[in-house]
Amino acid sequence: MTRAAAARLDRDLSDLPEGMRWRVWMLRAEAAIFASAKPVPRETLAALVGDACRLDALLADINEELKGRPYEIVFVAGGWQFRTRPRHAETLRALAGTKSAGPPPFTRLEMLALSAIAYQQPITRAGLSRLVGHDISRDILGRLKGLGVIAPGPRAPEPGAPIAWVTTARFLEMFSLGSLRELPDLDALQDAGAGSGNDGVEVTLDDALGLTEEEEESHEILDEATEIEV
Repeated sequence: MTRAAAARLDRDLSDLPEGMRWRVWMLRAEAAIFASAKPVPRETLAALVGDACRLDALLADINEELKGRPYEIVFVAGGWQFRTRPRHAETLRALAGTKSAGPPPFTRLEMLALSAIAYQQPITRAGLSRLVGHDISRDILGRLKGLGVIAPGPRAPEPGAPIAWVTTARFLEMFSLGSLRELPDLDALQDAGAGSGNDGVEVTLDDALGLTEEEEESHEILDEATEIEV
């Protein structure tokens, strides 16, 4: 929002009754999130409503009204975004020309590399290969980079100063994570019996990001918890 537009906007709506003011704030927040292709951060929404507005309560009220709809507002990648509810994913995948049907198919090694980067970032290609017990090729990293889920990070302080890789905001969006802090706890998964050694790492990472046995056989995955962008 430009400064001029912000100055013209009556955020407080002090001339309206309390109930009407809350309703207008709800509509403003909903419109902003609906119109944005990217998750809308808190500070953007806060600029649309009065200082007295409890933003979390406002968003909860909007979602309460959306209960009967096939979509909802969720917090992903540091902001709020409309997402189709997971139970409708299969329906949307069946539609020809659907803009986005959740994560693209990943090979097993691509998913393994992506999971390892998510938990150990920043990490070099050599570090990834040691961690997962497989050679992670430049082609694998190139495809993940092309999908926008990883990006070059800082160079590692080791001979040759190799690139260390990190995940992106697109990764968070794709897997419906508000932040990396929402990644499943690996220690808890391992304590639950994910195994040990390289095999244990694979199983644990698979569990963490939803790689199922059936998907392993086909060497492709589509996250069962996928939520589809409206």
